[in-house]
Amino acid sequence: MASILQKLITPLFSGPPEPPRNKVTVVGVGQVGMACAVSILLRELVDELALVDVMEDKLKGEMMDLQHGSLFLKTPKIVADKDYSVTANSRIVVVTAGVRQQEGESRLNLVQRNVNIFKHIVPQIVRYSPDCIIIVVSNPVDVLTYVTWKLSGLPKHRVIGSGTNLDSARFRFLMADKLGIHASSFNGWILGEHGDTSVPVWSGTNVAGVNLQTLNPNIGTDCDDENWKETHKMVVDSAYEVIKLKGYTNWAIGLSVADLTESLIRNMNRIHPVSTMVQGMYGISDQVYLSLPCVLNSRGVSSVVNMTLTDDEVAQLQASANTLWDIQKDLQDI
Repeated sequence: MASILQKLITPLFSGPPEPPRNKVTVVGVGQVGMACAVSILLRELVDELALVDVMEDKLKGEMMDLQHGSLFLKTPKIVADKDYSVTANSRIVVVTAGVRQQEGESRLNLVQRNVNIFKHIVPQIVRYSPDCIIIVVSNPVDVLTYVTWKLSGLPKHRVIGSGTNLDSARFRFLMADKLGIHASSFNGWILGEHGDTSVPVWSGTNVAGVNLQTLNPNIGTDCDDENWKETHKMVVDSAYEVIKLKGYTNWAIGLSVADLTESLIRNMNRIHPVSTMVQGMYGISDQVYLSLPCVLNSRGVSSVVNMTLTDDEVAQLQASANTLWDIQKDLQDI
């Protein structure tokens, strides 16, 4: 006797299902990973979303919860498994997995513990999606992006760190808020390390083409009566502040990663400050990943914009590179 399905639907062709064309995988379903996943889903960018984690119950629960919202989404397939075969044929893989810094733990020790985790994750990603672009989000993001590049064997333009895309967004919000305008109408860049040694490019800050440094030559310096430098300090401290208040940061980084994903998936050639290999640029001789303005399209980082920086800004960028190299040079087994 024919089933309801057989009575309802008459197939016109048979064969294997069409492979996904815009598949994204998120590795790690913690607060950051799920914020990335939801932000990407709400942008309607993907035809398949895969989630991977070692915590099977949480992983299955997050998958089911998202699947139950399918009516309100435009992503027809949401899958999850601890086995990386579920990630096959991904265009983009977002890596948010890793361990958090313990109280009193050195950054080198934290990085080394994450290296040991990434040694399991990265080869599996590349095995099932050899043509993918990897976006590293786990902290310390610049060093772990370098680690991912070394472990993956992928070309440098296809291994990207989320970098200072979020720092720049925080900067633009805080500066615009002071000026009484929308964040998108203030133009400013934070480069270098995603963290304490990030570099605010005060020489390039502008609103509608009006350079703020021409209005106030001391902007961002200790001699500035208006103390705009405090805004960059707020950017650096903001993650610590949010973590102190709610225990973690997730929404802003999730939105930031979805923004990067859109530029990659839609081949937009948009410019973002993301972490890329900077050896040979601005007098940096070591193999380090730092954030510079990068053109992102479907191939990854297609090019880097050569910003006109002041001597002081270049010196800060070099200091940022040295800080990261001091950690990287002592890493084992990569």
